[in-house]
Amino acid sequence: MLQRGFRILLLSITVAASPGLAQDVQNQDTGDDSKVQAPKTENPAEPEAHGSRMKWGDLPRNAWHDEKHFAASPFHISGGDAKLWALFGVGTAALVATDKSFEARLPDTARQRSVGKWASRAGADYSIYPLTALFYFYGKADKNPRARDASRLGIEALVDAEITVNVLKTVTQRGRPETKTSSIAFFKGGDAFPSGHSIQSWALARVVAREFSGNKAVPVLAYGLASTVTVARVYGRRHSPSDAFVGAAMGYFIGDYVYRHHHAPSPKAKVALWVADHVSFGVGVGKP
Repeated sequence: MLQRGFRILLLSITVAASPGLAQDVQNQDTGDDSKVQAPKTENPAEPEAHGSRMKWGDLPRNAWHDEKHFAASPFHISGGDAKLWALFGVGTAALVATDKSFEARLPDTARQRSVGKWASRAGADYSIYPLTALFYFYGKADKNPRARDASRLGIEALVDAEITVNVLKTVTQRGRPETKTSSIAFFKGGDAFPSGHSIQSWALARVVAREFSGNKAVPVLAYGLASTVTVARVYGRRHSPSDAFVGAAMGYFIGDYVYRHHHAPSPKAKVALWVADHVSFGVGVGKP
């Protein structure tokens, strides 16, 4: 039964990420423009960027815009997006319904907790923010605009994820499964739902995977690391499977939304952003 629970969790995470993986493979021929001669400026234009590239000064405005869009997204669900929202809802409900029985069968040892804590460190604030900043310094040193964009967009995605997850934690107040007898009920003063490590790991992974889609290894490494963090949070008894799954799914779509809407804040992109604002929360994974 325990093994089945892990398989369900891993399958759920894979389903959430599979549209993006497919898109990354389809876009691999257009993702690498490192050999293109670019102007010697902070943010040189590239074919994919359609003009000016994102700047640090755009972050506060973008984050505010993103959060308003996320809050309004349930009221702007299109026909195609409705299917994904339904799958997300059904998957979440199924995991919530089986969380208690899963936790009762999950081992509870000091070594297990230690392994889970160590493996999930990559998703902690003290790791993930410095890691994202490294992309920028590498991009400056190597004159790599993609690395710099990955840092800027990654930070924005992390900020969006941080705000979103803390609002949800405050509203849901779910307990953590620290022992087999711990209460994981909602609205009891906890802070487990959804997983903060998971939402941030997947938000950054999606941005990096899209920015470097021309390199097959990068999406695999990014999603692999995010998956490791997500499963580690469950294995270390810090989160129930539904906490981890919801965090992973929301992080993935936040990262995808940030990349699609803010990768190139040029006049053309602003028009596209206005159009997208009247559709839905950016579940449309296949949109450019």
